[in-house]
Amino acid sequence: MLKATSAKTKSPVGQKLLYLIAAILLLASLVTTFFGKKGFLDIQKQKKRYSELAAQIKEYDRKIGELKAEIEDLQTNPLALDKEARERLWLIKPEEKLIIRKKTESSGQPAAGH
Repeated sequence: MLKATSAKTKSPVGQKLLYLIAAILLLASLVTTFFGKKGFLDIQKQKKRYSELAAQIKEYDRKIGELKAEIEDLQTNPLALDKEARERLWLIKPEEKLIIRKKTESSGQPAAGH
């Protein structure tokens, strides 16, 4: 009987050691949960990055749509093609003359009377 009662009562040092080990394990698991690889903070960072990339994809899809519409317009509308050739490439027809106005330095507007 004496052995059974002594097994039930644990020494205070053993109990403290058990609590210390449990606390260390709990602390280690909490640290890895938040700061470890694939931890909470890493997942939040990846979610933010995913949102940024999704927004970029949406913007690129919008630009692709605009460019496809512009290509379609240039292929089917001769006036649009003529306008692009004049504005971007500075092309003129043989019977036309090109007049270039100088900008004033202060306002950036074309100079009057020149």
